[in-house]
Order: sequence, then C-alpha cells, then structure tokens
Amino acid sequence: MVTGPHRGGERPAARTDRWWRAERLVPKALRVATHVPLVLLVLLLAALAFRAWPAIRYNGFGFFGRSVWNLGNLYAPVVTGRGVPHPPGAAYGALPLVVGTIGSSAIALILAVPVGIGTALVVVEKLPPRLSAGIGFCLEILAGVPSVVIGLWAFLTLGPFLSHHVASVWADHVPDVPVLRFLRGPTGNGEGMLTAGVVLAVMVLPIIAATTRDLLRQVPRGTVEGAVALGMTDAEATGAVTIPWVRAGIIGASVLGLGRALGETIAVAMVCGDVVGSLPHSLYGSMSTIAATIVSQLDGAFTDASGLAVSTLTEIALVLLVITLMANVGARLLVRRVATTALPVGRGI
Repeated sequence: MVTGPHRGGERPAARTDRWWRAERLVPKALRVATHVPLVLLVLLLAALAFRAWPAIRYNGFGFFGRSVWNLGNLYAPVVTGRGVPHPPGAAYGALPLVVGTIGSSAIALILAVPVGIGTALVVVEKLPPRLSAGIGFCLEILAGVPSVVIGLWAFLTLGPFLSHHVASVWADHVPDVPVLRFLRGPTGNGEGMLTAGVVLAVMVLPIIAATTRDLLRQVPRGTVEGAVALGMTDAEATGAVTIPWVRAGIIGASVLGLGRALGETIAVAMVCGDVVGSLPHSLYGSMSTIAATIVSQLDGAFTDASGLAVSTLTEIALVLLVITLMANVGARLLVRRVATTALPVGRGI
C-alpha cells in the first residue's frame, strides 16, 4: 500500500533519530557549560598573575609588610633592579591597603548584618502586608542606587555628621588603654575608616535584608507556631526555630555583602581620605582600600615608562581577588558546619 508524502518531506524515523541525537547532546553541552565559570576564574587569575609578575619579582614578600607607596623619580632614566626595569626610588607596600580593605569591610558587616536581619524579621513577622511591601520596595530601590550617588551623599552629609556629632561625642571619653586606643583621636572632617565602613554598611544592608527576608518567608509558619504553643515567647521561637532554619542562607547573604564591600570603589574613594602609604592611626584616620587605590592611582601609573606601577596595581588586584576567594571558601566551610544535618530546624531542636 502506498502512503502519501510525510509533512515537510521528512520521514518519522529521521525526525526521531534527530531528536534522539539532540537529547544526547544537551546533557553534554550542559556539563561543558557548568565548567565555564571555573575556566573564566582560572583565566582571570592567570592573566593577573602574568601581568603582575614583574611587580611580584621586584616587590618580593616584603610587599605585604611595608607601608610605603612611591612611584619613584619618573623623570630620571629607567634603571634595572632584581631583573626588573623601574624608576629610581620606586618602592611599594600593600599593608595599609590590606588593613584598610579588611577594616572597612569588617565595620560594614558589624553594622549591616544585625540591622539587616532585624529589618527582615520585622518586615516578615511584625508589619502588616501593605507596609511590609512598601519597606521591601524601598530596600530594593536602595540596593539599586548608584554607588557614586551614595559616595557624594556621604562626602557632603554623612561624613561631617559622623565626625562632628557622633564620633566626637565618644572619641574623647574612650579610656586611654592600649586595647581601646584605636577609638581615640581627632575625628577630622569625616573622611576616614569609620565613614568608609558606614558607607559600605549602607550599601550592603539592602542585600542582606532583602535576601534574609526572602529566606524567612520560606520558614513554615506551623513550625514557629508550634514552638509558641509549647510555651516559647516570640523571641525564643525566633532564636530556636526561625534563625536556625535560615542560618546557612544568612551566612550566604553576609558573604554576598562582604564581596560587595571588598570590591566597592568609587564610594569609598570619595570618603576614605585616599592616603595610600600609611596605616590609619585611629578609627577616624584617613586610609585607602585596594579597590580605591587602583582607581585613584591608575592614571598616574601610566606615566611610569617602565610599567612597574601598572604591574604593582595588577598585583594588588590579584591580592584582592585572593582575599575574596578566601572569604568565599571560608563561608562555604562555615555553611557546611552550621547547615542542618538531621532535623529541619537545626541541631538540638
């Protein structure tokens, strides 16, 4: 028996064979795609290390213990030392930059994590739906404000306010003991580590609060209400049930905020005082971070005919990337340790 032509001139067996081959290729393509971020990270590390190699050879391991940043005499003939061409007198040290980066980010997390978690708890558990939606919308808007706008606001308003009306109140009353001496000293006009840390906290807060809010909404209400029915107060139920349920997610949100704080550039550059070659002597002293130094020093680095200044900026960029990777790896290990292993509401419940 002769049958009519198939639609499109293609036999069913051919179409089946084509779909069968496509179904075999899709998993392979997805497996290849999962390795793309790792390949990009390795290529990024390799490119930075290659470009920074002359600075690594010239600066040596003392780079992390020195507090100097001197491009050298850019008008004198280039000389060679340690096998690397450089201007006479060129010397670099990353210690103040590492301290400024870690210190300002630590201040940001100390301020933003408790406030962000508290904000998320109030929005989810205490406020009426309309007000909760309005505050959530404000959090999302705050997260999208350009950093240069926040930096300008901090330079004009926040920094002077902290200096003249907040820090000056307690700076002179802190006991003069070695442990607390870092909290003493002149507060200046609002450019320093404290202002940079508060600015970073403002930028990190929406990330932590919005992520924690979404996590809290996934906690089963029956579990919380059961804890309250057993005699717990709302605060006890929050500490024993709600927080352990989302504990790993909160750590992840904090790491997201930390990554933003470590890499923030223009806002910090506007309020940190941009002092590259010296450690801050107090919480209110001028300083700089790795990211802020790169953006502020890059123009001048191109005037170095030997290329050492650009290589050194690449080296501190590599240091920043390593710090960020270490923070993420540490967070993953911490999440594994605190993650729920037996019951959904945490250990011991």
